[in-house]
Amino acid sequence: MNSFPDRLTSAERRTGVSLAAIFGLRMLGLFLIFPVFSLYAKDIAGGGNLLLVGLALGAYGGTQACLQIVWGAASDRLGRKPVIIAGLLLFALGSFMAALAPDIYWIIAGRVIQGAGAISAAVTALAADLTREECRARVMGMIGASIGLVFAFSLVAAPLLFGWIGMRGIFWLTGFLALLAIIVLMRVVPAAPPPVPGAPVSIASVLWEPQLLRLNLGVFILHLTQMALWVLVPNLLVEIGGLPGGAHWKVYLPAVLFSFALMVPAIIAAEKRGYMKAVFIGAVALLALVLTGFRLAGGHLATLFVWLTLFFVAFNILEAIQPSLISRIAPPHAKGKALGVYNTLQALGLFVGGIVGGALARHLGGGAVFVFCALAVIFWLLLACGLNPPPSRRALQNAIP
Repeated sequence: MNSFPDRLTSAERRTGVSLAAIFGLRMLGLFLIFPVFSLYAKDIAGGGNLLLVGLALGAYGGTQACLQIVWGAASDRLGRKPVIIAGLLLFALGSFMAALAPDIYWIIAGRVIQGAGAISAAVTALAADLTREECRARVMGMIGASIGLVFAFSLVAAPLLFGWIGMRGIFWLTGFLALLAIIVLMRVVPAAPPPVPGAPVSIASVLWEPQLLRLNLGVFILHLTQMALWVLVPNLLVEIGGLPGGAHWKVYLPAVLFSFALMVPAIIAAEKRGYMKAVFIGAVALLALVLTGFRLAGGHLATLFVWLTLFFVAFNILEAIQPSLISRIAPPHAKGKALGVYNTLQALGLFVGGIVGGALARHLGGGAVFVFCALAVIFWLLLACGLNPPPSRRALQNAIP
């Protein structure tokens, strides 16, 4: 009789849904700011300086990149939930500071404190702790899917909320959502197991471990590509589809929803059929194909919608599989640290992608952005072919005579 059933247990479902809700509540607070902050900044002291406006938006990612490893390692030693609570409290504090800020400088300070609550590694490590490895990618997929849904929802909700409660109200809402996430963590998420004892593991050994390095470079390239693309995609929707900025959600939302429907069979094949490496490499190859498709999209909105949908398919599969593989490859007592390195490279990818995408688009045109990203993903594809994930417990069980 199979002792590792394919279906999620009730505890695993509760883990996936509740941690996705925590991620979603926190990311909603961030995404609601992006579409409308530049409008608000014009009316506050110092907001006319676009460099300071950009710094206010990007400061969050800077402190995230600096502290992901610190918080992830702390969760290995102190436990996941205490670290997540501390990070959410910092995020709420930064939100309330920004809501009360008299000028752009205090908003920047608030955003720095928001970013100091870098809990992504601790949350994904907790998800790994509470799920079996043969179901883990599905739970990671729930968390990744919440980010896509919240992103699409924020494009619709941000202008409406900005008109109703203003930017200060959005910052207040962001802080209260973080506090609500703490309640979800305490009341809904199953109890976390105690920290796993073990000899200290250095950051260097985690960073340079060959299998982990392939995944860390992969997430860097994935998010570099995502950010570089979004330098161009909004303009493509305007130029090709004739859609004003306020109507872009009409493309993003169905593309994200369709992508979830296409992603689920791939994740099930990876877990249930043992095709983890094949699905992983296939998703990277699909991403390379998508970048070529964007370059050749021509003047048709329908074609652009297809490539956007396929981008979200590849992106969501990779967002689910990669942290699952990290948690399987890393030593059990250093999962938080390994996921901290992973999330640091993710944040750096976002930072570098924005700079590189903007610079290439300005000096060489949009086509250069697609070519650069395609070459980066092809390099990643070569790296991915050398990945040797450890055998799943299902495979080990089937090997026992």
